[in-house]
Amino acid sequence: MKICVLVKEVPDAAVEKRIDPTTGRMDRSGEKNLNPYDTHAIEAAMQIREGGAVPVEEIVAITMGPESAVRALHKAVSLGADRSVHLSDPALAGSDVAATGYALAQTLEREKPELVLLGQQSDDGECYTIGAVVAEHLSMPSLTQVIKMDVDGESLRCERQAEYGYDTVQVTLPAVISVGDAINEPRYPSLKAIMGAKKKPLDAVGVADVGIDAARVGGEHSAARWIAVKPPPQKEAGKIIEDEDTGETVEEIVAWLDERKLL
Repeated sequence: MKICVLVKEVPDAAVEKRIDPTTGRMDRSGEKNLNPYDTHAIEAAMQIREGGAVPVEEIVAITMGPESAVRALHKAVSLGADRSVHLSDPALAGSDVAATGYALAQTLEREKPELVLLGQQSDDGECYTIGAVVAEHLSMPSLTQVIKMDVDGESLRCERQAEYGYDTVQVTLPAVISVGDAINEPRYPSLKAIMGAKKKPLDAVGVADVGIDAARVGGEHSAARWIAVKPPPQKEAGKIIEDEDTGETVEEIVAWLDERKLL
């Protein structure tokens, strides 16, 4: 079995997310890191390999992004991927979810994996839909929010979270699976793995290399367009009750709730 894991470089969790008003795109000038949700997908791939139910010949990490995104690939390799593919091209800049899904699918077509894994969402866009878009282009079945996955011959038996509880689904390979963060606890890379990550094979490809139609990607050719952005309204400061008299404090709280018809 060949497993491809889609990963993404995102702004570090400590960096405040903001939109560049001149381009309508997320400002990515600060510290960046591997999308934390994708570490669960890499761990899931490693557990399939180590489980031994099927032989896994190769785990390939794939990303689409600017030159800096290579660091996310190095992190993915340090977590267990055997090699990586970096899709980067000026023509891809500003692509919306539909264009990004198409571009990634074209890259995956060249790899011919039996299984595609990715995190349930990215830590920046949080659109949750990229796996389904990729699956549509590859004509593969797709599952989201998967929290348990077992290999069963040429299929996967998956448990996924739903609004009403849990679904158990049998899906035939090849397939695209978006895993939830409850599926596992990602391992920490060893120092040896971190040091050796830059020496692992990394294939840098552009639009022409994987057969992407440039008229279907990029900001100018995306269906979703940025119109405007505004910050959420500021919340009013809360009321702090510092009275040490418990009885009076309770009365004041009850009166405050009653005034707002919350009782």
